[in-house]
Amino acid sequence: MPQKKDYYEILGVAKDADPKEIKKTYRKLAMQYHPDRNPSPEAEEKFKEISEAYGVLSDAEKKAQYDRFGHAGIDGRYTQEDIFGGIHFEDIFEGFGRGGGGGGFGGIFDTFFGGGRGARSAPQRGSDLRSDMRISLENAASGVDTTLRVMRTETCDACGGSGAKSGTQPKTCPHCRGAGQISQARRTPFGQFITSTPCPHCNGRGKIIESPCESCNGAGRLRRSRKLSVSIPAGIESGSRLRVAGEGEAGVRGGPPGDLYVIVHVDPHPVFKRDGDNILYELAIKFTQAALGDEVVVPTLHGDVRMKIPSGTQSDSVLRLRDKGVPKLHGRGKGDQLVMVKIAVPAHLSTRERELLTELQEIESGTETGTKSEKKHKGIFEKVKDVLEGD
Repeated sequence: MPQKKDYYEILGVAKDADPKEIKKTYRKLAMQYHPDRNPSPEAEEKFKEISEAYGVLSDAEKKAQYDRFGHAGIDGRYTQEDIFGGIHFEDIFEGFGRGGGGGGFGGIFDTFFGGGRGARSAPQRGSDLRSDMRISLENAASGVDTTLRVMRTETCDACGGSGAKSGTQPKTCPHCRGAGQISQARRTPFGQFITSTPCPHCNGRGKIIESPCESCNGAGRLRRSRKLSVSIPAGIESGSRLRVAGEGEAGVRGGPPGDLYVIVHVDPHPVFKRDGDNILYELAIKFTQAALGDEVVVPTLHGDVRMKIPSGTQSDSVLRLRDKGVPKLHGRGKGDQLVMVKIAVPAHLSTRERELLTELQEIESGTETGTKSEKKHKGIFEKVKDVLEGD
């Protein structure tokens, strides 16, 4: 399925455009692409595209949802009728006179409303829900089964969603004959506009409930808090979105429920940092350990491990602990833990430490040479190591 275009791009307006500018721009484009005026084969689809964009951006609530979540905040939450039905075309094209323009407009709006008459009383899918969850880096690496509580609309158990009291049934509305909407035709310079509004007698249901259900007061749905189980896969990244099918808002008039989308946020770790599938860890070691080499204990997400430090290790060197990173979410195996070595310089030296380091400095600078010096300073690294490590 091709990705939808940005609504602002479709209309050619900035995100901070005010309602007046959005309306003016749509009005101009509508005149350009109305099929009765534009014989191009693409005109009808283009007209529908700009009308959908205007239907969203001209409505404050829909625009806020789109600005925050993009198309995910619109698709599934609003039907095409919800989007196009809110456009007051007679107001938009006011001042262009009457008559002329042909009468082929009604067919387009039948497409807009998904089949025209009766669409409002047809089953509608429930809206999707969003829930944010925070987990630790350890849980992100290992995966975890957890629970969350959501407040959602559910089908009333007492009436099965009909809204009618047990033993009774809703009746077809005599005013709209079950369509749930009342349509009116208006002629404009661009053809015949058909506008539809919810039937005021049945509130768009197409049915009249004479004996409402006592549990839901005739609504057919109830607000409830539910505790749901969610499985977080190992290797998940912060900001990932998990879809829990069928756990969103209940559908309307027998429609299927929406989905629940769980946005996972991984908390920062006090010791480790994550880089893709790898874990970064900074290890401070002593000068003697770097110079002579050593074996140290290093923490990982999977427990402590022993790691060898080669002799002559330099500060900022990176040592690798294979397969001690995060499991690959797509694929097999794990990343690595990358250990950056930092050589810690003592802030305070004892008299003996200072003597030994001074002696080492003299050797490095070549102040003393010869056999006597070599014998005198034999094992200097071992001596420094013993003092610095407190042996």
